Amino acid sequence: MSQEVRITSQTSIPLKPLVQSALRTEVRLLEIGLARTRERLRQFEQRYGISSEEFEKRFRSGELGDAFDFIEWAGELELYRLLQAQREALLGAELR
Repeated sequence: MSQEVRITSQTSIPLKPLVQSALRTEVRLLEIGLARTRERLRQFEQRYGISSEEFEKRFRSGELGDAFDFIEWAGELELYRLLQAQREALLGAELR
């Protein structure tokens, strides 16, 4: 799916470099968030001795119950995927 965004401004300052810089900054922030989330996932995996993929299968099937740690772990997985998708979207963006 292709999307187009148009930005207009009354300023004489060139916007393209500002927008490019803002996109790079946002990608860096997303990468920091991904690193933090990866660390949290690693901690859960070590604590429970299973991979996040195995956890997700077992959690979704109801095998693990709904302990707070498991709900938090599932939330971290969801957050990780969201951050990844946002990062990929920004890295794929093209400014003309």
